[in-house]
Amino acid sequence: MPLAPRNEPFLAGSSSSHSPGANTPSASPDDRDEIDFLSDDQHAVGDLGVGRSDRNVLDDDPVHADLDAPLSFKRRQKPSIFSGPARLFAAFRGQSQTPTQRSPSPVGGGDYNIPDIPFLTTSKDVSAHDWYIEGQGRRVGYEDLTAIDWIFEYNKERRRLRSLAAGAGSLLGHFHHLIDASKVWIIVLCTGICVGAIAAAINIASDWLGDLKEGYCSSGDEGGHFYLSKSFCCYGYDQGSKCDGWRPWGEALGLGSGGGSFAMGYVFFILFSVTFAYVAALLVQEYALYAKHSGIPEIKTVLGGFVIRRFLGGWTLLTKSLGLILAVASGMWLGKEGPLVHVACCVANLFIKPFSSINHNEARKREVLSAAASSGISVAFGSPIGGVLFSLEQISYYFPDKTMWQSFVCAMAAAVALQAFDPFRSGKLVLFQTKFSSDWDGFEMIPYVFLGVVGGIYGGLFIKFNMAIARWKKGSAWLPGPIFQVVAVALLTAVINYPNFYMKLQATELVSNLFADCSQVLDDELGLCKTGADSVSTIVLLMFAAVVGFFLAAITFGLHIPAGIILPSMAIGALTGRAVGIFMEMWFTAQPGFFLFSTCDPDVPCVVPGTYAIIGAAAFLAGVTRMTVSIVVIMFELTGALTYVLPIMIAVMVSKWVGDAFSRRGIYESWIHFNEYPFLDNSEEILVPDIPAAQIMTRIEDLVVLTASGHTIASLTTILETHPYRGFPVVSDPRDAVLLGYISRAELSYNLLAATRAPRSLPVETETFFSHQPLADPRTTLDLRPWMDHTPITLPSRTALHLVVSYFQKLGLRYVLFTDRGTLQGILTKKDVSYVLNGAAETRRTTNAPDGTSHRGLGSARQSGEEEERGLLGVQDEEDDERDEARAQSSML
Repeated sequence: MPLAPRNEPFLAGSSSSHSPGANTPSASPDDRDEIDFLSDDQHAVGDLGVGRSDRNVLDDDPVHADLDAPLSFKRRQKPSIFSGPARLFAAFRGQSQTPTQRSPSPVGGGDYNIPDIPFLTTSKDVSAHDWYIEGQGRRVGYEDLTAIDWIFEYNKERRRLRSLAAGAGSLLGHFHHLIDASKVWIIVLCTGICVGAIAAAINIASDWLGDLKEGYCSSGDEGGHFYLSKSFCCYGYDQGSKCDGWRPWGEALGLGSGGGSFAMGYVFFILFSVTFAYVAALLVQEYALYAKHSGIPEIKTVLGGFVIRRFLGGWTLLTKSLGLILAVASGMWLGKEGPLVHVACCVANLFIKPFSSINHNEARKREVLSAAASSGISVAFGSPIGGVLFSLEQISYYFPDKTMWQSFVCAMAAAVALQAFDPFRSGKLVLFQTKFSSDWDGFEMIPYVFLGVVGGIYGGLFIKFNMAIARWKKGSAWLPGPIFQVVAVALLTAVINYPNFYMKLQATELVSNLFADCSQVLDDELGLCKTGADSVSTIVLLMFAAVVGFFLAAITFGLHIPAGIILPSMAIGALTGRAVGIFMEMWFTAQPGFFLFSTCDPDVPCVVPGTYAIIGAAAFLAGVTRMTVSIVVIMFELTGALTYVLPIMIAVMVSKWVGDAFSRRGIYESWIHFNEYPFLDNSEEILVPDIPAAQIMTRIEDLVVLTASGHTIASLTTILETHPYRGFPVVSDPRDAVLLGYISRAELSYNLLAATRAPRSLPVETETFFSHQPLADPRTTLDLRPWMDHTPITLPSRTALHLVVSYFQKLGLRYVLFTDRGTLQGILTKKDVSYVLNGAAETRRTTNAPDGTSHRGLGSARQSGEEEERGLLGVQDEEDDERDEARAQSSML
């Protein structure tokens, strides 16, 4: 058990040894507007930069109290009869008139007056004032790329509510309680309205830029304007071909309608597509790297208790919104549904800032973000209930009943706002919202099940292919930069899309046409309503577009632009489903007397190809995301046809079963695993090895631990500089190693730096201790007990691993210490458990350090000559860039 060296000389430049992610005084304001805000007791000192306040966090230190004030042992006088009106008036104002705190007599006699000394004053919320209280300890905030302490955050919230309830007896107290309860509703309502407005703006802008690739709206006699999309330019026309205000580029250049017009349109289409994609990638690269991809894997990780700074900041919101408009307009095979969830969480994070009771509590903040996530799906699909279920099924880690109610309100507000803006001027929340009046027949269950099987196969193959491309790009150092990759894929997509009029359309417009019922179509521009032998070419084109779209979506999802996978999967499924529907329609037309069609009514169409597109879209989306209930509800809200709920349920169920045969991870979970995020899903059963925790924990022999006494500020600073671990267990002494608690790196480094600066300005030779020292002078020593977790979660080392995993899942723990009869045996962190359960190629390695200490947990099994591969969270300080420290077991989350 290597112990910390004692009484070593103070090493200069200790600020470089602070934990990764700590801010510097010159950090931009955006560095502090993320989800890593500090608790109510968190304040900044020097270059730790973990928050600011006018009140010093050490104000409760007994050093600052009036220790020379004499104690009075006079019996306290009884209250006068004239004090009654004063107490009544004070109660109305919400002020407490409780008598002076009393301390019981050593002999059990009378009451004695005690001076108002902060660390001696007791109250109902003892932990808020008692400097020497033993409990979870004080915190100074969470570092970047670390996990939050759910238990601590909820305890802090209970203490706050207890303090708030103490004054609830007065009218002013009731008013304060009402204001406190309304904060969450203000946030969710403002978030919903703002998300609805942003979604409307994204829809309008992306449609205009997308149509700009093919032509523009001329300002002729019809009063058109250049900034109008084709649908607005031709508003009021039943048939788009008769709209004279819309001018294709070939016609605008006077090339007529021949080959020259086609070629010129081809050039403009490619030019605009590549330009839009390039600008979107440039915005992401230069202003907010976290705006890339879908954002849902990161949101799942954040809501699971992880801190990612700047992921939900203002720059990320602006970049994601603008980049999403350009990315969608480029015509690449991506969607805006997933990124809208990220946008909604960014908006909620901004509205949370003015409310300190939520902003300073990471657990409550994540509850609000779970509610906000539902508004993103609500405006993406026009499905408020589906958005709530999506947040429950796919996004959220902790989803109590109150969060479901908040999600419902937020999703409703977003849908109402989008309906008020009416971006399509059609009364529909989304472009592909449709209605079906006809029912389905029993024989159609066969093709519906077939679509479910194909959807599951699509999901399994897509995830494997997409992950193979991501691993190949990650391991190929010769590949060009991310912007060049985006431009190359955009160029390839534009070249392929333009000749095929199904692929040339924007994804939302394509899905809208595929869902449409031919009986309600006035102008069949895409030829989807052909009958007889002419439908064969339509089926071929549909299947060709589906196959090519599969490969284009697989290479697009993962590029450095805002991109979702929900709409491309729906489009591919709708293409396949429409082809199957047209085939069934041709079969019925050719052989109406076939026994399968005996149940068809003579007066209504027996086969509606648009319904097959709905079923195919649901099945393919379920195959790639492995969602079930939320997809069924979303599709039901899109179609409004209650009779099609059962076929959608069956197709989704079959698709999930077939997809799980490939892998139980959906696309989002696969990216979480690929990026090595420490995410433990608490909503599903995880296959856990039947072994005791002692077989995978980091044993005490491999740990750097701190003893209760014998340290100085200099020696502890040296430990922080030498070891980059996120925390250290505290034991009584090297011989017995009785566990006393645990102190995080952030709290330890904060206190060492604060003690050496004004007002205390202690020398570096000052003695520090983690246990009670009766003869220690608080003015000349540093007491670190208040910052130590005296009650960490401990288990016997022989505890089964599946029970330990349940602790991490259900309680949201950061670490678990293992003891036998109070003696420290080892430690497990959340990241360690994640590595073990996700099957990462990690092996236990223990190496001797130059100073004689050995400390290594789950080491990387890579060859010494290989450069360590990191995910998105691999951006660490220089000390963490060393390969031999990359997977340190006791780097506390």
